Amino acid sequence: MDLEVSPALTIPAVELGWRFSRSSGPGGQHVNTSDSRVELSWNVADSLVLSDDQRTLLLTRLGRRLIAGTITVSASERRSQLRNRELALGKLSALVAEGLAPDAAPRRPTKRTRGSNQRRLAAKGQRSDTKKQRRRPSAE
Repeated sequence: MDLEVSPALTIPAVELGWRFSRSSGPGGQHVNTSDSRVELSWNVADSLVLSDDQRTLLLTRLGRRLIAGTITVSASERRSQLRNRELALGKLSALVAEGLAPDAAPRRPTKRTRGSNQRRLAAKGQRSDTKKQRRRPSAE
């Protein structure tokens, strides 16, 4: 089953690697016999569906998650292997989509308005007066 990350990018099933193992946690009577934990891996460095720009972008943005150019996600939240496979596909799709997303627009620095500055200073003065009232009277 191919993984559609976006309308422009679909990862073919032959590039996805699956591993199954026993999951920890609840599972009932068959918990010790079924391999419901799923690990899904995809080699970003050797993928044929990525352009050079996309590959470079993913390798730099997902660098800490990659091991030898391969990204791996695991899912063991559900009791059934099928549900965990669906979760793993969703996780991988979200990671790749986030890695390929364009950068956010840079923040434009703003300046406080004159009115907000006056209100801030008035509030500070009022707080100062309140604290002055709490002081012990001076012996004059």
